[in-house]
Amino acid sequence: MGELMGLFLSMLMLIFAVGTFLAGVFTAYFGTGRSRAVGALLVLIGIIVGYLYVDFTWLHYIGAFFTSRMFSVGIISIVGGLVGALISLGIFLAAIMKA
Repeated sequence: MGELMGLFLSMLMLIFAVGTFLAGVFTAYFGTGRSRAVGALLVLIGIIVGYLYVDFTWLHYIGAFFTSRMFSVGIISIVGGLVGALISLGIFLAAIMKA
């Protein structure tokens, strides 16, 4: 059970990092004034969380994909990715609305 929770959290971190980074690039490129600063901050957050993902989880959980519980691992990965994407989207929208 602990391995599946770790996989869930690692996928959450990965998708959150990618989503935040892409939203930040989008905001910094198309935004003006304060929105560009918010976009740069989102890019920085995406890079930091991406680094933490690689540093803490990537090497440890890559072996989980080759276990006999392939189906449950895949479902947990997808759910973790969706939760990470929703959190990233929420932060992006909150940052844009405040800027």
